[in-house]
Amino acid sequence: MKIAVFYYTQTGQALEAAKSVCRPIEEADDGSHVICKEIVPLTPYPFPWSRHAFFDVFPETRLGITPSAGIRSIDFSDIADADLVMVVGQSWFLSPSQPLQSFFTDRQVRHYLSGRDVIFVNVCRNMWVMTIRKVKAYLSEAGARLAGHIVLQDRASNLVSVITIIRWLIYGKKDASRCLPKAGVSDKDILFAARFGDVIRQTFKAGKLSRLQERLLQAGAIDYKPSVVFMEKAGHRMFGLWARFVRRRGGQGDPRRRRRLDIFYAYLLFVLFTVSPIGQAVFWLTWPLHRGGGSRHKDCGV
Repeated sequence: MKIAVFYYTQTGQALEAAKSVCRPIEEADDGSHVICKEIVPLTPYPFPWSRHAFFDVFPETRLGITPSAGIRSIDFSDIADADLVMVVGQSWFLSPSQPLQSFFTDRQVRHYLSGRDVIFVNVCRNMWVMTIRKVKAYLSEAGARLAGHIVLQDRASNLVSVITIIRWLIYGKKDASRCLPKAGVSDKDILFAARFGDVIRQTFKAGKLSRLQERLLQAGAIDYKPSVVFMEKAGHRMFGLWARFVRRRGGQGDPRRRRRLDIFYAYLLFVLFTVSPIGQAVFWLTWPLHRGGGSRHKDCGV
């Protein structure tokens, strides 16, 4: 098997995850081969971010408006005969990150992906459902097929992970402190992601890619948290309204919309630390109304 891996990362975690998943494939003695290609935006994103820079990408990310600069051209010559494609990245604002969206809408990338089976690996905080729906739509538009989906997420509680991710993205502080755990996906989860590489290799060798997601789920590829998914779907709808509200003051980088972004920031903090705990409590109190498994199957399957 020859697998082409495309990844975007700022912190390095997405690349670590890609290497871990692909390690059993590379180490196999059956001639399997992995080639990695970095997704490089022509206009770089800062890291650590300033608060304003981080929230300034929100409206366009949520609405799927990609930067005009796009991504650096990719050399496909050494992966033209790849048997499988893997894309590794992250969610921003309950959507695929801007670099991932630029990747999926790039004309040459779409041509390359046409007719191919694709695995998507999301290295995220804890909300991924709306991202995979959008990724699946991008792949369908390109004539590709989503064969598998893996989620590597922060296992800290929702509110704790909000604090640690802000510390990391804006202040550059990833390590654990006296009161807070280490930010991001744990080293242990990244290390053990190698088991998914075994599943991919064995399923490909057996010629049963149509069953890949089923087997990945059996291996623990997705930790489905109904209450978090419930909040994510509600948040995604609200984010759409806010994104359009901000965009009415101009496009990305326009200083005229800064005040509206500040209002959104205040709203987001209020929702995260006041409304979301109440929302989770209400969800579990009404849990019998949400049961049935249909939504879980749709969100986790392909």
